[in-house]
Amino acid sequence: MIKRLHSTLFYASNIEKTSEFYKKLGFPVIKDGFTVKIKIGNYRLVFTDENTTLIQNESGLKPKGLGIYNYIEVEDVDAYFGWLKKHKLQTRTEPRDWPWGKREFVVRDPDGYKLVFYSLIKP
Repeated sequence: MIKRLHSTLFYASNIEKTSEFYKKLGFPVIKDGFTVKIKIGNYRLVFTDENTTLIQNESGLKPKGLGIYNYIEVEDVDAYFGWLKKHKLQTRTEPRDWPWGKREFVVRDPDGYKLVFYSLIKP
């Protein structure tokens, strides 16, 4: 039986740049050698240096993360968007309401992975 979803592994071209980017977004970042770990509850986003990892990218696809969107719920998406802008962090989109009941905007990390920050639309 399935016990839990533990983590997702991402390839990073520059582990230092990735670490600093996620720190600026406000995530708790743990740097461990050639990896950066972000623990959210019991789940982890793990970034590994693509140049030193023993785990090979079987697809060879560039850009990385094609078709993958990581959804991150925040308390107030507009306030978080404003906070990012105040700290001069670039976003790909502005907050927008969607028919699936979320107000969201997109940020891309240094390797092009897409982070969708959202809040549920209150009826």
